[in-house]
Amino acid sequence: MRVKLLTTISFFTYQLSVSQTDKLLHGKVISENLALKNVEVINKTAKTSTTTNDKGEFSILANVKDSLLFFSKKHYFTRFKLTQKDLDHNLVVNMVARPEELHEVVVLNNKKSGGWLTKEEIEQIKLNSHKSKEGLPIAGYKEATMPNGTDFIYLGKQIRNLFKKEETPKKEIPKIDLNQLIKSTLNPDFLTKDLKLKPEETALFIEFCEADPKSKILLENPNILATMDFLYAKNEEFKKLKTEVEN
Repeated sequence: MRVKLLTTISFFTYQLSVSQTDKLLHGKVISENLALKNVEVINKTAKTSTTTNDKGEFSILANVKDSLLFFSKKHYFTRFKLTQKDLDHNLVVNMVARPEELHEVVVLNNKKSGGWLTKEEIEQIKLNSHKSKEGLPIAGYKEATMPNGTDFIYLGKQIRNLFKKEETPKKEIPKIDLNQLIKSTLNPDFLTKDLKLKPEETALFIEFCEADPKSKILLENPNILATMDFLYAKNEEFKKLKTEVEN
C-alpha cells in the first residue's frame, strides 16, 4: 500500500514539473496578410523578449497563462494570454495598423532684411554699366559720376546681399505628456479594459500619475514594459485612495 502511494505521488509530481516547464513557442506576426519584421515580442510573465525576423517569425520560451505583448510603432499594441493550444501549434498574431497622422507644418517668414537696392542705386549701376568696352559713352545715356567716384566695394556688398539666404531656424522637437505616451504605446482601451477604470475617471487618473516624479522619467526614456508596470502600480494606489475618500 505504501509503495502504491509513493508511486502515485511521484507520478503527479512528475506531471506537475513537466507542465511548469517552459516550452519554445514558435509564431508569426502579420498585418493585412503581410509579414511584420522587427516587431518586439515580450513575455511579460517571464520578463524575456525577442524580435521578429524578415519573415515575421519569432521563437520565445513560454508557458500556459503567460502574457505575451507585441509592440510595433506603426501598429496598435497587442496582448495575448497563452493557452495550451497556443503552445501546441504555431501562434499567428494579426496586428492592426495605426492610421497615419499628418505632421504639423510650420511656415516660416523668410522676409529679406537689408538686402534690397534702392531705386537710385539701381539707376546708378545701370548708368555706369552702359559704356562700350573702349570706355566711350553709348548714345542715349549720359555719363553719371558720384561725388567721390564709384564705390565698387559698396555695390558688391549690396549685390551679394540679394543672393544671401537667411538660415532656417531649427524646429524644436515637441515634448509629449503622459497622456500622449499612453495613447502612442498602449491599446486605446488600456485604461478602461486592463485597469478597469471608468471613462470619467481616466483624466483624473492621468493627473494622479503625473504628480509622481517617476512619470517624468518615463517621458524621458519611453519603455512599454516600464510604462505598464508604472500604470498598474499607480492604479492600485488610485483605487485605495478612492476607497478612503468614499469611506
